Amino acid sequence: MRDISLHVLDIVNNSLEAGADLIEVIVDEDVGNDVLRVRINDNGRGMDEELVKKAVTPFFTSRKTRKVGLGLPLLKAACERCGGKFSIRSKPGEGTNIDASFGYSNIDRPPLGNVADTILSLVILNPDVDFLYRHSFNGQMFIMDTRELKKVLHEVPVNSPEVAGWLKDYLREGISGIRSAPL
Repeated sequence: MRDISLHVLDIVNNSLEAGADLIEVIVDEDVGNDVLRVRINDNGRGMDEELVKKAVTPFFTSRKTRKVGLGLPLLKAACERCGGKFSIRSKPGEGTNIDASFGYSNIDRPPLGNVADTILSLVILNPDVDFLYRHSFNGQMFIMDTRELKKVLHEVPVNSPEVAGWLKDYLREGISGIRSAPL
């Protein structure tokens, strides 16, 4: 995959396929410690130990709609290629946690990509799912939680055109704001 935001999109789609209704996407850019870390946590159906081991094997998929699954193996390879680490923890009935780290300055690290538009797309296309997006850059934090957003909106759907336009700006400004904040 060309960038990390596409890995996020792929993994979150796995969470949705697993029936998750709460998905956390956490991005931590720590330039001082030379680490870019992405965590995705869900409350989907989860996997047993055997399935977790198979899930990081190329060409394995538990889906019935296709015979190949490369998302997790590609993410794992991207992490390892740039001096990072990859782990997956899961329990049946409890959900799955993906933890992927990358060497921030490593020349082989894929760019982060347009994570704002990735999160926006996920929220708009899955209005009944709650998303918690946390992004930190050198200690500066931006948070978007659809549960809080839905409280403010009352009956207005998060995927209405007005809300989608506002959310697009909010995500983009929030991410650029933490990147430009003084240290």
